[in-house]
Amino acid sequence: MEYDVVIVGAGPAGLACAIRLKQLKSDLNICVLEKASAVGAHSLSGAVLEPAPLEKLLPEWRAEYTGMKVPAAEDDVRLMTKTGSYKLPNWAVNLSPMNNHGNFIISLGQLTPWLAQKAEALGVDIFPGYAAAAVVYDDNGAVKGVQIGDMGLERNGEPGPNFTPGIEIHAGTTVIAEGSRGSLAKQLIKQFDLREKVKADPPTFGLGFKELWQLPPGRVTPGRIEHAFGWPLDTKTYGGSFLYHLDGDRVYVGYVVGLNYKDPRLKPFEAFQQFKNHPRIEPLLEGGEILSAGARTIAAGGYQSLPQLDMPGALIVGDAGGTLNVFKIKGIHQAIRSGVLAAEHLAEKGRSEGFDARWRASDGHAELRSVRNFKPAFKKGLYFAMANGGLESLLKGHVPWTLKNTPDWSALEKLGDYASPDRQWIDRTLPPRDRLASVFFAGNVHDEAQPIHLKVADTSICATRCVVEYGNPCENFCPAGVYEMVPDGAGGKRLQINSANCVHCKACDIKDPYEIITWTTPEGGSGPNYQNL
Repeated sequence: MEYDVVIVGAGPAGLACAIRLKQLKSDLNICVLEKASAVGAHSLSGAVLEPAPLEKLLPEWRAEYTGMKVPAAEDDVRLMTKTGSYKLPNWAVNLSPMNNHGNFIISLGQLTPWLAQKAEALGVDIFPGYAAAAVVYDDNGAVKGVQIGDMGLERNGEPGPNFTPGIEIHAGTTVIAEGSRGSLAKQLIKQFDLREKVKADPPTFGLGFKELWQLPPGRVTPGRIEHAFGWPLDTKTYGGSFLYHLDGDRVYVGYVVGLNYKDPRLKPFEAFQQFKNHPRIEPLLEGGEILSAGARTIAAGGYQSLPQLDMPGALIVGDAGGTLNVFKIKGIHQAIRSGVLAAEHLAEKGRSEGFDARWRASDGHAELRSVRNFKPAFKKGLYFAMANGGLESLLKGHVPWTLKNTPDWSALEKLGDYASPDRQWIDRTLPPRDRLASVFFAGNVHDEAQPIHLKVADTSICATRCVVEYGNPCENFCPAGVYEMVPDGAGGKRLQINSANCVHCKACDIKDPYEIITWTTPEGGSGPNYQNL
């Protein structure tokens, strides 16, 4: 199939790019590929929206958009202890990027289908259920499109009775908008050496969890936005929580753990569940029920880790490149900004080259620069990071230093070299009872007969070196119980991959200390089916 532009990913960056391109050049043939079974089924974000970039793209959105749109009413930021909390002064929050005045609490899973409708009305072809599995190159080495993953393969990789080979989609320009740790973006960054070209740091990520709760009447204050840090994590580990009060007696509950943590015994999913059982949080949730849940990684590298965003025949937008503002805890407005800017560049220049320079001269990149030291400061501990955050807020990033990011996998200490702290974790009573129960609320759909999409280069390492050196941390950091060490029948253990549990967070591709796990796209339409997240 031939198109002028093919966009991989129907998230806010990809759809904003498609809409703006059609607004500027209605005669372009554009298609958007989405690996989820429906647009929005894999969309997961906090999600507080800074509306200005969306309003600039679609001025009618406030009047026409009927999805969740709760105006931000008040901010509450706290330092948590095991039994209590300390509230940060309102004036300090108001001066910081965490001030949410004028923002909206939304559901990204509702916003993206609405954006898709807008794109289709302009003539964009959108194909959900089709995963772009590989990059296609021309004879000169430039990107000329993507190949869709094969459908109907058996577990052993052989064609089954319903086998359909993946077609190639060729285009003048390929836009990579896959979101955090995109598999094609990862390949292209390596293929074209895009980090080295701009001397970028390695990427760094957070692992985010989110649940939607229905609560008894009277507990929710619509528009209230709460963030907290501290317990249940130790002061050397980056992370924090959010509570977003919605309408209809509902609340979003979430937690983020930086994947640059050192402790091989840390279980991020358990940290989230501990937070929910804090004496301040448990009374809010007790008696409620979980409606949906999910997990995804967050591209937290920002300014320092941004690779070159263009290459011959292709460009990268949104979280696939790392445009999220981690201090604001917001990425949607930045994704829309980058998608729109890419469209304007393509409409004006007709080629991908030059987009990176255009982004680095934009307001979006200036925003990243102003908060560039927030996340890496946590490597020096929580209290140093708090002081640095205050300084960053006051000076808007105008300091003479830029702290460095390092690979998340390299931060993990070996069992014998690290004494895990006493986290003072407590008995918990709120659901879910374990990670498998949480996967139920993600609505996973995955044909177990298809090949395993999580590729481990050498599984013997898991049963020998890793169990001794790190204690198989994949069993700890995976939020869905995908990785499991089971008896091998000969007195030892072997790795079992429960790939049908995978919620596409890609933490394994990031945190594996041996870098032998590679996340690839499963059959199109597989994975979670998030509802209103």
